[in-house]
Amino acid sequence: MGLIINKPTPEVRFGDLLEQLSIDEGELTVDVRIHYGGPVETGRGFVLHTSDYASGAGTMNVSNGIAMTATLDILEDIAMGNGPNRSMLGLGYAGWGPHQLENELINNGWLVTDANEDILFGRAAEHKWTAALKTLGIDPLMLSATGGSA
Repeated sequence: MGLIINKPTPEVRFGDLLEQLSIDEGELTVDVRIHYGGPVETGRGFVLHTSDYASGAGTMNVSNGIAMTATLDILEDIAMGNGPNRSMLGLGYAGWGPHQLENELINNGWLVTDANEDILFGRAAEHKWTAALKTLGIDPLMLSATGGSA
């Protein structure tokens, strides 16, 4: 599974989501950006966050310093000011069939880089793709939409 990190959904606000889930906003001081996480199960939320927060068995380590929690307690903790230092919430996720992603990687269908907190949790969604490419030393202006062989 994967989460899209550069498509915020400005029409869905964190406070409204808490209200819909009957979660007390408490001392809510942060406005967690909600993103379109992908086309699968769009009613289900996944919080990608820094690993300074853990919710027992509900938290999965994703990468060095990055974790994901998909249980309601993280939303309650964020609302009460006890959540992770940095986070983003994705509604839905991207999914692949058996061996599909591996085959896409083998066929160079994806560019892969290490997780970077500033890119993941940065507010400027429109710059995340370019920033990720730059970590690989790739200038996006040098990419072509057509393929070929030499």
